[in-house]
Amino acid sequence: MKIGFLGFGNMAQAMAKGLLLTESIAPQNIYACAKDWEKLCRNTQPSGMVPCHSAEEMIEQVDLVVIAIKPYMIPKVVPALHDLLTDKIIISVAAGYTYDKFNELMGDDLHVLCTIPNTPISVGEGIIVCEQTHSLTADEFAAFEQLFSKSALIQPVESHLLSVAGTVAGCSPAFISMFLEALGDAGVKHGLPRALAYRLAGQALCGTGKLHVETGTHPGAMKDAVCSPGGTTIKGVSALEHHGFRSAVIDAIDAIEGK
Repeated sequence: MKIGFLGFGNMAQAMAKGLLLTESIAPQNIYACAKDWEKLCRNTQPSGMVPCHSAEEMIEQVDLVVIAIKPYMIPKVVPALHDLLTDKIIISVAAGYTYDKFNELMGDDLHVLCTIPNTPISVGEGIIVCEQTHSLTADEFAAFEQLFSKSALIQPVESHLLSVAGTVAGCSPAFISMFLEALGDAGVKHGLPRALAYRLAGQALCGTGKLHVETGTHPGAMKDAVCSPGGTTIKGVSALEHHGFRSAVIDAIDAIEGK
């Protein structure tokens, strides 16, 4: 299996790093093209990946193409590549693109799966939300899963849920990073060295998430397990509730989803 990235920005690089970290593919089997040749070379060659001068050159070398350019660029770039893509596995990571929207642009004769990954895929702890409606064969979908399942949770969803699932999975690293930063600032305020404060906060977030994923324990029950009657933690929880912590998080999702 050889994989190619059409566009090699932050998300494409995160996906490639995850593949290499988990040894899911050899670096010489990862190809990429992008408009800035010098930057592309800097981001590929040190790891052994292969930069390509054009989309056409890249597509001809690979079995699976990840469309990782900005959504507004897709109508300008991808239709001209139609004939080269007919026998390829096509994975779109463009926000706002569903299978139906892709078909309207390209026709219904391509093998397409629309997905939304998130950046923690770069360290083997990502999520790839993927649309249940697609045109990959069973073998092609299995190949996609085999390639990325070591670096990400593969989560199929119905088409009408792709956007919100992608928002929860794909945008939340920014919100979680803000919370991590705030915890670090609080630690610094009370005397912790910043690096230590961030390390403790980061591991607490990582461990809490893993605890939920591996046990299936309801988040409310996990919170309650830390809150002793009259104890310190419930006082902090009360302060967060007073300042609308939960409603602020919900409002952030509403803002993205246009609700």
